[in-house]
Amino acid sequence: SRHVQARIREFYGREAAVVYPPVATEFFTPDGRGGDDGYDLIVSALVPYKRVDLAVRAYAQTGFPLKIAGAGTELAALRRGAPPNVEFVGRVPDEAVRELYRRCRFLIFPGEEDFGIVPLEAQACGKPVVAFGRGGLLETVVAGQTGVFFQEQTPEALAAAVAFAARNGWEAAAIRAHAEQFSEARFM
Repeated sequence: SRHVQARIREFYGREAAVVYPPVATEFFTPDGRGGDDGYDLIVSALVPYKRVDLAVRAYAQTGFPLKIAGAGTELAALRRGAPPNVEFVGRVPDEAVRELYRRCRFLIFPGEEDFGIVPLEAQACGKPVVAFGRGGLLETVVAGQTGVFFQEQTPEALAAAVAFAARNGWEAAAIRAHAEQFSEARFM
């Protein structure tokens, strides 16, 4: 990503070409039914820097259903602090992840990443992303078209971004078209 490119320039004093990782856009596709099943989604390793704790606290305030797919060292602590509207589905196979993407309302991405494949997988399924506005996601999510950014890693900022996203009209086909720019074919 250009985010990593800038870090290479800063720390090593050299230029680097940007080659985005490929996204399996042939596998991650919309289901053709449209709509959603009334939940938001996180797909993540459950480790501190992913900031899943932030989402759990935000959804404790909103009361809206949140599903969290993944496993990791933070699972027990996250479960202890989670309200009843937050469901942990554990580590799931790719087919189940695809189905979760297809049926969610939004993908929630509260951490900072160098690139971030997960948000592009969700976009390939036609779903918008609510993400922390730093790092590689600034290159893969288009504010107002494929998602919404929040600028502070606080439960209040995330909850406000989700509320804003819920008022927006999203076009699944446009979101999918954006994700196709990161396809395996384009990578090759």
